[in-house]
Amino acid sequence: MATYSVDAQTAPDEEGPAILAPASVSSRVRTKGAGTIQVVEFILGNELFAVDLFDTREVITQTEVTPLPNTPSYLKGIIDLRGMITTIIDLKDLMHITTESSGKKKSRVIVLDRSITEKPVGILVDDVFSVTTYGNEDIDKDNTLSQKTHRDILGVIRKKAKTAGEKDKSGLVVWLDIRTMIEKIASEL
Repeated sequence: MATYSVDAQTAPDEEGPAILAPASVSSRVRTKGAGTIQVVEFILGNELFAVDLFDTREVITQTEVTPLPNTPSYLKGIIDLRGMITTIIDLKDLMHITTESSGKKKSRVIVLDRSITEKPVGILVDDVFSVTTYGNEDIDKDNTLSQKTHRDILGVIRKKAKTAGEKDKSGLVVWLDIRTMIEKIASEL
């Protein structure tokens, strides 16, 4: 079974992980263990979303984006990422999310794996929350599958968080089908 680890590196002048990069992937296995998935959780507006960890390559801090003329509003433009021209998609704009995130905004770009698209693509998000492993029992896939609803959702994850001295808090994380979302706009890239 393959293992997938993530090394977080912090730039000296920033808070939090600046870059998340895979340390090793020995084969294309989508689960860490029997009945588990690994996802990258991120914030859009005030809500938590996630994409499959194996659909991502790295997370970078937002850099200056060069806009492209005559493109849809969700195509923010392009960046030079270590010599590779990378197209940046504003995921909030693509998903029609108009809510601004509360608190300190630390926009990040999640660079997608090359298995998703022929061209290098990154998705702009308000902030990256964590890389988390969930069991299948934490995921509701029945009512949300992309093939049934055309909503580009793989499932809804029930997130349980413990806080000191309080009861367990729970929340929902929408697990996005980023592959389908990119396929739908591939002609625009």
